[in-house]
Amino acid sequence: MTTTAFITHRECQLHDMGSYHPESPDRLTAISDHMIAQGLDSYFVYYDAPLATFQQLNRVHTAAHLERLKRAAPDLGIVHLDPDTAMNRHTWHAALRAAGAGVKAVDLVMNGEVENAFCAVRPPGHHAEREAAMGFCFFNNIAVAAAHALDAYGLRRVAIVDFDVHHGNGTEDCFKNNPHVLMVSTFQHPFYPYSGTEDPAENMLNVPLCRGCDGDEFRRVVTDLWLPRLREFQPQMIFISAGFDAHYEDEMGGLKLLERDYIWVTEQLKSIADESAQGRIVSMLEGGYALSALARSVSGHIRVLAHI
Repeated sequence: MTTTAFITHRECQLHDMGSYHPESPDRLTAISDHMIAQGLDSYFVYYDAPLATFQQLNRVHTAAHLERLKRAAPDLGIVHLDPDTAMNRHTWHAALRAAGAGVKAVDLVMNGEVENAFCAVRPPGHHAEREAAMGFCFFNNIAVAAAHALDAYGLRRVAIVDFDVHHGNGTEDCFKNNPHVLMVSTFQHPFYPYSGTEDPAENMLNVPLCRGCDGDEFRRVVTDLWLPRLREFQPQMIFISAGFDAHYEDEMGGLKLLERDYIWVTEQLKSIADESAQGRIVSMLEGGYALSALARSVSGHIRVLAHI
């Protein structure tokens, strides 16, 4: 069995929120160019992301949200939904592909075609709430994928791990108080979206980190807090909101993680997956805006997934 699927789609690079926006098509180009330069491209099986269906999206989003987004998509130019989040004429399809990638990944893993999968997609998803697009996000890609695993395959326990520099408020909104989902996360606080610390639901383990925290503090949190909770929960599948904007080179935030920290945490999560989930992991790209650091960090992350 091939170990790791790499799922993406060229339409994900057509979504463009403006030449000065940090969430740019260059992010995916940087990742693919680095993989080729490092000779990694031959280790993965590549799949095109399908378009997510309304049925799949409706598991975590309201029909009203989907209709609002579809109507907002422009024929020409760029339309802003908020100061940070905008659509061009390709955004609707790109967002459907990004969410569809997670569904495809779940199908591949659950059907035994691959052990795990990485989805190199944009727009990202973890800020998208049930009824709102925000923070560069339109659909909550990781939530759509996790809900697909629960509903289509009858899993009873899935874990979502989010190490983006920003709190995954949308994912929490989709799954708060859902006993079938455990979410563990770290994020810089206080920082956008200024959430995650006030009375989180019982199935949420949110660990805020202060500006300037480095890999040692991150590893302590993972070791002392995340891993015991994950082992207690015994997930049948692990989903990773893989944001790499906590890297010290990334000016979006103020944390100081390095590639070796992303490699280490991926190794820890892989061990948990091997213990209780038959190795099943779906990882989806979230943030990461310093292009070189993003490419290096993704490379380290997927090397672990693929046993390279």
